[in-house]
Amino acid sequence: MNNLLLLVLCFIFGMLLRRFKRIPENASATLNSFIIHVSFPALTLLYIHQLKFSSDMLLVAAMAWLVFGLSAGFFWLMGRWLHLSPSTTGALILVAGLGNTSFFGLPMVEVFYGKEGLSTAIVADQLGSFFTFAILGITIAGIYSSGRPTLVEITKRIVLFPPFIGLIIAVVLMPFTYADWFVILLKRLGDTLAPLALVSVGLQLRLGHLAEHKRDLALGLFFKLFLAPLLIYFLYVELFGAHGQAIQITLFEAAMPPMITAAIVASEHNLNPPLANLMVAIGLTLSFLTLGGWWWVLRGV
Repeated sequence: MNNLLLLVLCFIFGMLLRRFKRIPENASATLNSFIIHVSFPALTLLYIHQLKFSSDMLLVAAMAWLVFGLSAGFFWLMGRWLHLSPSTTGALILVAGLGNTSFFGLPMVEVFYGKEGLSTAIVADQLGSFFTFAILGITIAGIYSSGRPTLVEITKRIVLFPPFIGLIIAVVLMPFTYADWFVILLKRLGDTLAPLALVSVGLQLRLGHLAEHKRDLALGLFFKLFLAPLLIYFLYVELFGAHGQAIQITLFEAAMPPMITAAIVASEHNLNPPLANLMVAIGLTLSFLTLGGWWWVLRGV
């Protein structure tokens, strides 16, 4: 619960700092740059290096890829039907397609399923959400950003994306043991991600944009908090016949609110930043209720 309290307080601090003008207007861009270049790569080097690959991880890890694929198809269709701008469609695909399975998801899994559920949650986050974000998320951000970059430019963005570089290095270093001082260093740097990300979202949040984006916000959160986990439930439980606590936790992670870092990347690529930040802020708030409902539904799986 301490982690959840930290997230809430940092989000409030961000709003207060902006409200009372105690921080420069461009501070969120600086925080976002630090997160992308330092915090996220440090966590990648730490947690990807610790993973032990096995065949039973596949179904758990596949969830994030499936949710993102469903998001891309759903919002592409909605974009054509509702005549959404490319920046809005891209923001919805990116932010609604990626769940906050780490800094919000891990504490929530521990609250509802205990510490024994964390190993499954880490697989869903690191092999699922992170890989999806680093590859498909950055690709979508490039496709829908202004200027319509070429395939070569999108590939370059993925390859040069700092967390992706950290991912490659972490995989290469898997056979080797990190020194204790290096593990402590990575953990300390990685611990900055959650508080800085929530402060950044709080700084960028403009509730005055709520009325302007209420339809798109409702559509994005309906997909992320209800439709996506429901579709994964029918796929895994009804079609595949999967059961057990690992599946419960996987479906629970599918119901997580939008990923904070996805909103940051959406802002960096000018994909409707007000909508992206509203989805994170409102989604986090609503998910305290919706996750309790999903936990109750999933008890029999």
